[in-house]
Amino acid sequence: MAPKAITESAKLWEKRYERRLAITDTIIVVFAVIVAQLLRFGVDRSSLEVNPAVADNKGFEVSYTAISVALIAAWLITLAMSGSRSPKVVGIGATEYRNVISATFGVFGLLAIIAFALRSQVGRGYVLIALPLGLFLLLLGRWLWRKYLHHQRERHHHIYRTLIVGDRAKSATVAEEIARTSYAGFDVVGAVTEHGTNQELAPGVPVLSGYEGLMHVVDAYHIDTLILTSADALTPEHLREIGWQLENRDVDIIASIGLTGIAGARIHSRPVSGMPLVHLEVPEFEGGKYYTKRVFDIVGSALALILISPLALVITTLIRLDSPGPVIFKQERVGIGGKPFTMYKFRSMTADAELRRDELMNDETRNGHLFKHKSDPRITRVGKVLRKFSLDELPQFYNVLRGDMSIVGPRPPLQSEVENYEAWVHRRLLVKPGITGLWQVSGRSDLSWEDSIRLDLYYVENWSLIEDLLIVLRTVRTMISPKGAY
Repeated sequence: MAPKAITESAKLWEKRYERRLAITDTIIVVFAVIVAQLLRFGVDRSSLEVNPAVADNKGFEVSYTAISVALIAAWLITLAMSGSRSPKVVGIGATEYRNVISATFGVFGLLAIIAFALRSQVGRGYVLIALPLGLFLLLLGRWLWRKYLHHQRERHHHIYRTLIVGDRAKSATVAEEIARTSYAGFDVVGAVTEHGTNQELAPGVPVLSGYEGLMHVVDAYHIDTLILTSADALTPEHLREIGWQLENRDVDIIASIGLTGIAGARIHSRPVSGMPLVHLEVPEFEGGKYYTKRVFDIVGSALALILISPLALVITTLIRLDSPGPVIFKQERVGIGGKPFTMYKFRSMTADAELRRDELMNDETRNGHLFKHKSDPRITRVGKVLRKFSLDELPQFYNVLRGDMSIVGPRPPLQSEVENYEAWVHRRLLVKPGITGLWQVSGRSDLSWEDSIRLDLYYVENWSLIEDLLIVLRTVRTMISPKGAY
């Protein structure tokens, strides 16, 4: 089989993309600091210097212009050193955003320590403008560049020509998982397994050779990245030689440990006598980060209830005009630990919807255990609009404020759904259910039952506050451009 058309070298587009991020970061940091300085202190036109200056108790003075220049330099250096522009983290996952946030707070924390040590008074207004403005614009800039990168990868640009090497069964699993996340940029051109055959490893992934022809395949197909799965036929000595040969060819090596559903934050390498051992952190379902999540839920739901109150009034009026029945629909759902609670929604169906539910239970359009129908006859005219844009979910912010739910979490199931769960699916109940979640922003009801469970369990075991914020942002985009809502 002939090689696919050769695309741009990974090293070239990586350097260009990293340079664009650096330029964007520089513009944003300079803009945020200058705006903070001007808004807080203004400009003395006679001297063209910003006033007042920072002074310590010994009469030593430093102008805010000098502080701004030092802050800009320190901020940009810290961003560069944080690894937030590394090709290993850009384009996918929360690590890029997490590094930007850590670098930003680190710089301003250092500024506070220096000011305290010198007993100087840095204007709080100056900091309270520069910090949130700069951080917001930095994250927005990274998000926009990420959208650009994903768009390029959809057009088959900015990708890594990837070869999978290892046992056939394990390599097939890796190929299937990579296919789920095409925006990660790994273009699998083929595989090398213990027996080179013409049979495909997975749809669109041919087996190109046996182990003996590995280097020939790497050269012929201009491979950028080699993903190594478990291979019993390859001895440690052979693997070491492969590493040396790939080093001379500037090919990156990624070792797959054969585990899925585990986020990078839970994976750590422990070198022992030159042999890297992988340590997997056990998921935690209580502790400090859950208190932080609860604070986020309380503040977020309280603000949301205030902001949506005018919209809620309009929706209430439309529901009453459209069909008889209550405005708010109440339903018992299963929450954390299997504890039932009453969930609130704007009514989107006829008042007798629950009585008619049994007649639809055997409908072939059901999505597995999920009781969802693309053409449910019980949905009202207003209800179709509410469901399309997820507006029927807005009263659940009250559930969040009460502590029954979280803003982000797995979908709250019905008791009848839980009764049909397999044992391992009950792990969805280890955290509070959410108004939105990973499966809602990944296809919603268009997803299969298996995919929705896979995404929910991934969230349960790997969530972070940064991931929650990203899901909230993706939810806003999904509401504006709805897909899979019915």
